[in-house]
Amino acid sequence: MAFDLIDLTGHEQVAFCSDRETGLRAVIALHDTSLGPGLGGTRFHPYPTMDAALTDVLRLSRAMSYKNAVAGLDHGGGKAVIIGDPGRDKTPELLRAYGRFVQSLAGRYVTACDVGTYVTDMDVVGEETRWATGRSPERGGAGDSSVLTAHGVFQGMRAAAQHVWGEPTLAGRRVGIAGVGKVGARLAEHLVEDGAEVTVTDVDRQAVERLRERLPGVTAVEDTVELVRRDLDVYSPNALGGALDEDTVAVLRARVVCGGANNQLADPGTADELARRGITYAPDFLVNAGGVIQVSDELHGFDMERARARTSTIFDHTLEVLRAADEAGTTPAAAADRLAEQRMAAGGRTPWLPEHPRRA
Repeated sequence: MAFDLIDLTGHEQVAFCSDRETGLRAVIALHDTSLGPGLGGTRFHPYPTMDAALTDVLRLSRAMSYKNAVAGLDHGGGKAVIIGDPGRDKTPELLRAYGRFVQSLAGRYVTACDVGTYVTDMDVVGEETRWATGRSPERGGAGDSSVLTAHGVFQGMRAAAQHVWGEPTLAGRRVGIAGVGKVGARLAEHLVEDGAEVTVTDVDRQAVERLRERLPGVTAVEDTVELVRRDLDVYSPNALGGALDEDTVAVLRARVVCGGANNQLADPGTADELARRGITYAPDFLVNAGGVIQVSDELHGFDMERARARTSTIFDHTLEVLRAADEAGTTPAAAADRLAEQRMAAGGRTPWLPEHPRRA
């Protein structure tokens, strides 16, 4: 039924994984590996149906192709989903079984953390495969990828500020952050250090209070509905996807949107509406690529300074995309897609194989 209803066109490989002993049910999707092995996290989620899981992993793996390409990484797009409740179904035995399936792909898929999986989980998966990243520093890994995700978002925001106001700084600017989990909280620290006026909100009140204890100058509002109506210079979505829907864009007063959340545009037409209202959108998969840059560095023997330096190039990539959008009379989202597609096309159309790595 899933193959009848869901379009697999454009994906190189989809692997369905099942282990009777541990109860593992997983799907690994490789979208495009013309630039190198597919890289993307493993999501552990209680999908109601296999169709829902398949739809999600196809969408996510395609997004990773674009993210890795626009970040300048020699990686294609891959993603995996494990079907189940991570609080109830996750066991070391299940994670090891999953690791064996990752290993069976012989390096075509490199995994990492995502929703429902953590550094400690990647340590367990890594016991069965060499292709697990996002592991703990004690295991030779990069640790918490939110460190460079936040750094990259900040660099993208600096580039947007340069494009809109002529200076690569948020000093004196009013920035509203929706979601102060790991990425949002670290981003707030960067912004306060840069001299910005920061206002935050989060459904987790304790997360807000913890942040304000560390950064007393940060103000908080009740919810996102109130935040987007504030007199902001920059709006930064750092929680769930779909943050930029029709209702939000209609009331948004900020000149710039730049945040770490994935899939911020509720539908393709949202990018056009942002442009029509004169709001500069820094594409999410461009500015939040610091995390994938961080974990990809593990494959070369992790070096934080090397990974940080590469993440800092998000400033240049964002500025390039914003300028290209203006020159072409298109949206930044379309310009970022075009940049990624050009890089994928330059890599050729041959899937990456471990026996025949892509020629330099």
